This record gives sequence, structure tokens and C-alpha cells, in this order.
Amino acid sequence: MNTNKPTRRSFLQIAGASTVASLISPLDIFAESERAVVQSETSFGAPYLQNLNPTEVSVFVVDTKDSVTWVELDEGDEKRKIVNKSDGFLEAGRGPKSFKIDGLVPGKEYRYAVYRKEIIVFKPYDLQYGEPRKTKDYTFRTPLPSAQTVSCLIMNDIHDRPHSFSQLMSLNKEPYEFVVFNGDTFDYQTDERQLIDHLFQPVSELFAADKPMLMIRGNHETRGKYARDFKDYFSYPNGQYYFNFQQGPVHFIVLDTGEDKPDDAEVYGGIVDFDEFRREQALWLENVMTSKAYRQSPFKVVLMHIPPFHSGDWHGTMHCRELFAPLFEKYNVDVVISGHTHRYGIHKPNDEHSFPIVIGGGPKEGQRTIIHLSANQSQLSINMKDDTGTTVGELTI
Repeated sequence: MNTNKPTRRSFLQIAGASTVASLISPLDIFAESERAVVQSETSFGAPYLQNLNPTEVSVFVVDTKDSVTWVELDEGDEKRKIVNKSDGFLEAGRGPKSFKIDGLVPGKEYRYAVYRKEIIVFKPYDLQYGEPRKTKDYTFRTPLPSAQTVSCLIMNDIHDRPHSFSQLMSLNKEPYEFVVFNGDTFDYQTDERQLIDHLFQPVSELFAADKPMLMIRGNHETRGKYARDFKDYFSYPNGQYYFNFQQGPVHFIVLDTGEDKPDDAEVYGGIVDFDEFRREQALWLENVMTSKAYRQSPFKVVLMHIPPFHSGDWHGTMHCRELFAPLFEKYNVDVVISGHTHRYGIHKPNDEHSFPIVIGGGPKEGQRTIIHLSANQSQLSINMKDDTGTTVGELTI
């Protein structure tokens, strides 16, 4: 008999000193906010906002190390801690983390920060934490349901050139409430590091921690093994890449135009079915367009990466034209805003389409564009600048 083998009681006594962290209560972990040290977002994981509406918002952060992470919201008279829990667990680990904050007051400004405790040792009976860290404080303002105006920025076809974000946004001098990335922000999806370095980090520093971004898939977001993990990093209404929302006097419709080649193209390896995906959206789209909210909205704007016209005769363009263009005509959309072609322009109504089509530029210097959209109850205006700051297209409806 091995008399040196520890009993369960002696094991707990031996291990007790090194497992203190695992024995503290959840409230103790999150109570350490007051002594948290502000840490740079480059080493922490920059926050970015999704789905900001009058009563809720989602704060996203991507942790590259195992950690316990939470959000603190300053509501003026008190602070609220937003902690993710599931199946008896508090969320702990790495990867994308989404913190949904509900119960917000429309038209109010809020301040928040993201807190993080790295898990230095993550063993069954030995959890050890680093010091609590926090981002700097950020603010956001919830929109009013009765807002009479709306404004936003739209960029497309960045193609893994993150320096373009700051260069293009520096050209805008007008107010905006959110930013739209209208497809092909990437060339293809490689891994999480690519998403952080080429999107989340640069745009969080520019605006996305205070104003939400809206990520629309282009055909290049459907490519690469990691494309199937893409949705984990964003919040989409009803979990779909296609959706609609009302902000101010504009009813926005977002379509996912899928790939530009036929589904049986050799490069797709037999593992895509975008034709059916587009047909699914067409059925959904007509239901939206027959709704009271759509019909009563002063303006109807469609955001889609591949334009239904002025984009050659590849399969994706032609299928979008077949499925969506008749609905655009029937239900009187005011404008379609797209990218994809890398040739910017504003195409006025003609014999093929009765609605204007705005197409943003491409990724290379001299081709890049930024679009500012603004609307009130009686007028919608679009201004498109190239990367020299020159206005290269204007549209007023």
C-alpha cells in the first residue's frame, strides 16, 4: 500500500494555495473593475459596435488569449455589468465575444468600457488570472425611432488594404451615424488574425467603438476556409446576411448577392449553392416590400454588392437581375447602391431600369471612393468622392 498517496482532503489542502482563483465567486472577479489598468487596444482587442438601435446594441471584442471578459455600461446614475453566461458557465476563453446590451433609452448617450482578465493557467483545479485590464472609455448614442434624418458612409471593395479606411474617411467632413462596408472588404478569408488586422483594429480606432459598422458580404467574403466562420464576428438580424431596417426616413434593404460565377464553377469545388440562396432572398424581399413599414417609408434604399446592371454578363449579375430587378421596379425602390465592378459611377434610370444605380470604386489608388448618404423627410442626397477628395458623383432624390 502506498502510504504517500494523498487523500482527497490532503489534495485540497496542498492545492488550495494555487487554486484560489478558481474558488472565488463570480462577483469577486467582476468587482475588480475599480483597479483595472487601461490597456492599449492593440494588445487587448479593440471593441466594435453592431446592431445599434433605439433600445439595444451589441459590443463585440475578439480575445486572442484565454480570458474572462465583460462590459461595463455607465447609465448615469449607476453602472451595469454585462456578463455572458450559458449552461451554468461564465464565458471564458478566446475568440469573438458579443455582449448584447438591452433596455436602453432612445436618443441617449452612453459610456462604456470593456474589461478583461487573462487566464494565465486554465486547468481543472488551477485557474490563475492576470491583472484586470480595460479599454479606454467609449460612447455611443441610441437613435430615436422618430428621427427625421439619417446619414451614413459607404465604402466597398477595400480588398485587404486596411490603410484605405483612414485615408478615405479623412475625406469626409459630414456627420454620419453608421458605416457600411458594401462587400469585398477582404480578398478571401484566411483566419482570425486577418479579420483583426485588416478590419477590427483599424476601424475600431477610427469609429467602430463609438458608431456601428454594417458588414455586407461580397463575393470575396464567400471564399476561403474561414469564410464559414465569418458570421461569428458580426451580429445580423435574425442571423441572416440579408435583412432590412428603418433609420430615420429611409428603409434600408441589405441583400447578399453571393458569388459571381455559376455554382458548378470548378473553383468552388462543389460546396456552394448561391443560386438557391438568392432565390430564398427574393421570396423574403417581396414580403418586406409589401409590408406597411416599407410602403410608408419616405425613401427605399437597397444595398447589395453586385449591381443588377452595369456589371457585365457574368452569372451573378444576371441572376440578381432576374430575381431582384423586377421587384425593385414593382415596389419602387429609390436607389440601389453597389460595388464589385471597380469602376465608380452613378447610372441614371434608362430603358433597362427605372431606378438609379450608384456603384462605388475599386481598391487601387485612383479608383477608391467613399459615399456619403443623407436624408430628411423630403430629400435623399448621395455624394461620392474619389480618394483625392474630388466629388465624382452626386444624386438627389
